[in-house]
Parts: sequence; structure tokens; C-alpha cells
Amino acid sequence: MKVGFIGTGSMGSLLIYALIQSGALEPRQIAASNRTPSKVRQLSLRYPGLHESQSNRETVIRSNIIFLCVKPLEFKHVIDDILPVVNSNHIIVSITSPVQLRHLESSLPCKVSKVIPSVTHQVGSGATLFIHGERMTAEDRSVLESLLSHIGRPYQVDEACTRITSDFSSCGPAFISFFLEEWIESAVRLTGIKRADACALAGEMLLGTGKLLTEGGYTPQELQARVAVPGGITAQALALLRNNLNGVFDSLIHTTHEKYDEDLIKLDEVFRASEINRQQY
Repeated sequence: MKVGFIGTGSMGSLLIYALIQSGALEPRQIAASNRTPSKVRQLSLRYPGLHESQSNRETVIRSNIIFLCVKPLEFKHVIDDILPVVNSNHIIVSITSPVQLRHLESSLPCKVSKVIPSVTHQVGSGATLFIHGERMTAEDRSVLESLLSHIGRPYQVDEACTRITSDFSSCGPAFISFFLEEWIESAVRLTGIKRADACALAGEMLLGTGKLLTEGGYTPQELQARVAVPGGITAQALALLRNNLNGVFDSLIHTTHEKYDEDLIKLDEVFRASEINRQQY
């Protein structure tokens, strides 16, 4: 298997690291390209054997599976660039949630999928969201999901639920980290606990809580009931949180979905304009 990465920024480089670290791929199986060549050079020095492509087209030519790890509005430009060397056997994977399968399938002659990764893959954990295109066979799906199962748990989701599922799996680590950051800062300020101790305790707590929810058979509601004794300290603090956070998660979901819809409108315009130009010429 040969795997290519177009774009080696934050998530592209993280996927490369995680796949090599987990043993899913060897560096010699990877080709990568970036509009800033020095970024690929750094990766090849870190992972001897990784191929530094001189262009996006070279990455495609050398690969069976190609991950497009670029910003939403850069997608059409990249697709137009690589189109002459894409064939029907290639599997091209978008890791960008607003880019729709219809955008990819209308512009490319190959098999396409959308994968939403998470920063948690850096430690071989978390969920990887999969949305497969119509040209993907059962074998193609199995190959792609098997590859990424080394760094996270595969979940097939409906494209209509891309945003909300991404809120949990991809944005969630930032949201939970913000909550912990605020809690830790208050603890340090009000009690004198060392920040390092508070961070360590919070991390261990979060790890254990995740295991209880994924392996221990608890739902969030059941876990609260298990910890919070009626009339006790935890129950009183939970009542405070419920009162003060009332409606905040509705607003959170509205915010992420509004931004997603804005990006989708822009992408529709870009791909529609490209299709009109192609028909004219």
C-alpha cells in the first residue's frame, strides 16, 4: 500500500505521525507534498524513507490512497491541479468536514471518501468518522477503515450528521480542554494547588471517565448518579452547573453549525463556478 498526503499542516502531519507510530505504515510507504517544501523536508528528516514529492501530482502518481489535508477553499484548486493524473483506481480522502461527497464525486473520476480525524489519534485513541462515496466498494471501505483503525475507532456516519458528530469527535477535545482549563485556573487561584498537580489530576480523571463511558457500560447520566450522593457535595455542585450552563450547549451547536453552513455555501459557489467554466469551454 502506498499512501499520499497533500498538505502536511497540523492534521496532515499528525496523521503521518500516528500512522507511523502505530505501525500501520512505514515511512517508505508514504509520499507527501506541501506548497511549502520545507515542511515536507522536515518530515522526511524525521521519518527517513518518507518521499518528498516535488508536486501534488507526484504524490498522486506514487500513491493508492491520497489524503487531502488542505483548507476547504483550497480544495477545488488542488483537485484541478491533480486531475490529469487521477485514475479510477485511486481513493481520494477528504479530511475536511464542509467538503461534501458530491463536490468530490462531481470533480474526480476516482473513488472518494470523507474522513474526520481527531487530535486524539496522536495517542492512538478517539473516534475516526467515515463517510464513503458511492464508488467505494466493500473492499475499498475495509482497506481504508482497517488502515485508520490503528489510530482510532472507526465510526460510519451519515453525511447529514457530519457537523454534530465532528463536534464530539474532532472539536470535543478543545471544548473539554477549555472547561478543564477554566476549572484548573480557578483551583490554582482559590486554593493554592500547584497547576501541574491540578493538570495531572484532571487528565487522569478525564482518562478514567472516558473508559467508564466506553468500556464500563455507563451513560453520562448514570455516571453522574453513581458519583453524586443525594444531598452531597457533588450533587450540590452539579445543581450549580445545571443552572449556570442552561442553554449554553444549544448555543454551542448553533455556533458550529452556522460556521459549517457558511463554509458550505462558499464551497458550493466555488465548485459551481468551476463547473460553469468547464461547460463553457
